[in-house]
Amino acid sequence: MAAAARLAGRARPLARPNPGVGALVVVDDRVIARGWTQAGGRPHAEAVALAGLSPEALAVATLYVTLEPCAHHSDRGPACTDLILADTPQRVVIGQIDPDPRTAGQGMKRLQAAGIAVSLLNDAASADSLRGFLTRQREGRPWVTLKLATSLDGCIALADGTSRWITGDAARAHVHAQRARADAILVGGGTWRADAPRLDVRLPGLEARSPTRVVLTRAAAPEGTTGIPAPEAIAALEGVSYLYVEGGAETAAAFLAADLVDELHLYTAPIVIGDGKRAVGALGLAGLAEAHDRWDLRERRQLGSDSFAAYWRTR
Repeated sequence: MAAAARLAGRARPLARPNPGVGALVVVDDRVIARGWTQAGGRPHAEAVALAGLSPEALAVATLYVTLEPCAHHSDRGPACTDLILADTPQRVVIGQIDPDPRTAGQGMKRLQAAGIAVSLLNDAASADSLRGFLTRQREGRPWVTLKLATSLDGCIALADGTSRWITGDAARAHVHAQRARADAILVGGGTWRADAPRLDVRLPGLEARSPTRVVLTRAAAPEGTTGIPAPEAIAALEGVSYLYVEGGAETAAAFLAADLVDELHLYTAPIVIGDGKRAVGALGLAGLAEAHDRWDLRERRQLGSDSFAAYWRTR
């Protein structure tokens, strides 16, 4: 299932509005087919993985899929449950139940009623790969990643606002790869007015992956962007399951204070600025106890001379 979850990452964000799902077909501990949700959401991962397999192979095969096969009919294509029933693998192992009320366990029930062995794992790997979809379904908003690039002493710019460039080429390329995995990217109105950021993806071959641009502002949205007046308004961003938030300090503080940050990406350059602009504004904490036990380290790596760390909000 962990391997299927890794495959699911290839579908992000091209599969939207559908979730990115991964699937593997295994016979005698050997992977004989694989698939992930294709661009635009069709075909689904199960359809890709099962296509072209012989009845003899399917009769002894196990299908691993990160999300419960859909059970509802759509004008865009057949339900994956129907495809599986037609191909009849020996066993289906599911990573996560589909919270969409149109399926929500019905896929599993139909497979079991047809005599197919079904196992539900509720495993962490598949949940992590579906975190944007699951957050949108359960909480009605996208998964939010806040990115901060700072000096060793926690500054994002000199006192006069100069910030290009705190981090080096490798770290900036890593940021662009993260942008390419997001449905939308957000900055504050102050950052937009001061820097006029492009908010695109500038990695060769991935330029088309540039996310939708969003500005946090109570004024009219700048041309070519979507404006929202407050962090809570991210719930209204249609088709957005993964939101990437970049600077500045007030925007970072607003999302943190609203407890809407699920993932924190910290890029740290080996420089000391001193009297510079801080990365995060006031959060209104009453004491240090409120700051502890909130973030779990998930990844750490070196990017040239800079370091990167990813933290997930503990909920």
